[in-house]
Amino acid sequence: MPETENLPPTPPGQPGLPQPERRRRARWLPSLVWLIPIVAAVVGISLLVHTLTSRGPEITVSFRSAEGLTPGKTAVRYKDVDIGLVKSVRLAPDRSHVLANIDLTKDAENFAVADTRFWVVRPRFAASGISGLETLLSGAYIGVDAGKSTETRRDFKGLEAPPVVTSDSSGKQFVLRASDLGSLDIGSPVYYRRVQVGQVVAFQLDPNGRDITLRVFVNKPYDRLVNADTRFWHASGVDLKLDASGLKLSTQSLVTVLLGGVAFQAPEGTSATDGAAENTQFLLAADQAEAMKEPEELAPTLAVLNFDQSVRGLSPGAPVDFRGVIVGQVRSIGIEFQRDKKAFRMPVVVELYPSRMGFRERDVQDTNRRHEIIAGLLKRGMRAQLRTGNLLTGQLYVALDFFPKAPPVNVDLNAPIPEFATTPGTFDQLQAQVGDIVNRIDKVPFDQIGQDLRKSVAALNATLASADELVKQLNGDVAPQVVAALQDARKTLSTANGTLSSDAPLQQDARRMVQELTRTATSLRNLTDYLERHPEALLRGKPEKE
Repeated sequence: MPETENLPPTPPGQPGLPQPERRRRARWLPSLVWLIPIVAAVVGISLLVHTLTSRGPEITVSFRSAEGLTPGKTAVRYKDVDIGLVKSVRLAPDRSHVLANIDLTKDAENFAVADTRFWVVRPRFAASGISGLETLLSGAYIGVDAGKSTETRRDFKGLEAPPVVTSDSSGKQFVLRASDLGSLDIGSPVYYRRVQVGQVVAFQLDPNGRDITLRVFVNKPYDRLVNADTRFWHASGVDLKLDASGLKLSTQSLVTVLLGGVAFQAPEGTSATDGAAENTQFLLAADQAEAMKEPEELAPTLAVLNFDQSVRGLSPGAPVDFRGVIVGQVRSIGIEFQRDKKAFRMPVVVELYPSRMGFRERDVQDTNRRHEIIAGLLKRGMRAQLRTGNLLTGQLYVALDFFPKAPPVNVDLNAPIPEFATTPGTFDQLQAQVGDIVNRIDKVPFDQIGQDLRKSVAALNATLASADELVKQLNGDVAPQVVAALQDARKTLSTANGTLSSDAPLQQDARRMVQELTRTATSLRNLTDYLERHPEALLRGKPEKE
């Protein structure tokens, strides 16, 4: 149909005016107006294709709370490189935790495996140290420890704390078994000769409820220092001991005072050189002295010591000493009522190490021989005695020694725990002697002695007064006469000195008289000799000489 037929009729009143002619454009020519939307659509499609092709897997990680998680802002980082973004955070159906939906990048596709670990990096103040301070300005983010599994996974359980050891750390893990955790915690350092070589990565209570299992990680190349003979011990805090041996203070470093720690070392002269395999189990000793003890050749034997005295100051673990050598330790202390004697006694169970006392295996295994040895020792006077090991603390220890004057005893060697004879301690004997002395002193009549002493003192005062009066009388009456007598005696001595002097006449006459007496004695001696030779001269007389 021609286009003119569609024209409206000529309005009335205007005849002869020309009518406009309308024509349609060709349908095959595009309009320039549509160019801009078409370009925008192409760009959008290309961006969508790029986004879809560069988009990685979507995973879900559960956390205890959504602290620090912001949808569209919280990034997922591995070694400070963004590998994803938190898309949304929602509450779990059971309301026990939150679920964070994370979009990983295409390059991070291999992080969605079974052993990958996620945690929220935020400022943390723990015993192992301070971490995450950089998030104070940049905000929290999700950290990642890349796994090595080949199993793909989309749901993960996030860690509440950063892992101590990541999958890219080099070293070995070892298992330690202990009876007490002490001051250890995850992240506590592990030392070798006071050099930090690792840390504690995990611990748990065993099903029996009595033991603790710890896992420690030793960095490479220090892991080769752990061998079959290695000993581990607590190096936690300050090891302060005040016992019968005195005061002991030891620590590994200042860090262990605050955080605790574990130390290990092999005994000197060990023959093991090959490193221990990963996950090898070791015992964790309470201290270095216990860890470095040489293994006993023979198993310890138990014995009970029945004391009739106070055991205050004796505690489990106290040493059993034989002339300065530790041969055992106290295991337990009890109390027992003896109904026949109506008295109490204190049974002390001790562990004795036969090898430390020089006994051999056959001496211990053979019951008859063991009883014979013990009976011989008791017969010689061997007894157990409580002694004071530290005067400051009053701590006691058990001493084994020979007491030749000890009375004989009968002990039950066939009991489940053999009994060993005891003797009172020296301190108790001293207390008894002091008590006896005090009792004797109490019997002294100090009041009567005081009264007698007062009477004696009064009598002595009276005597001294009389003596004083006598002295005064002597000074007044007797003294002048004594002076005169002394003067007469002095005169007499002067006369005697003059008479007895060497040039006095009396001395000269005495010398002449002595000379005459000497000549007379000589004549008499000659006469006597002549009469002995000629006794007839008494009758006939002396014949005349021819």
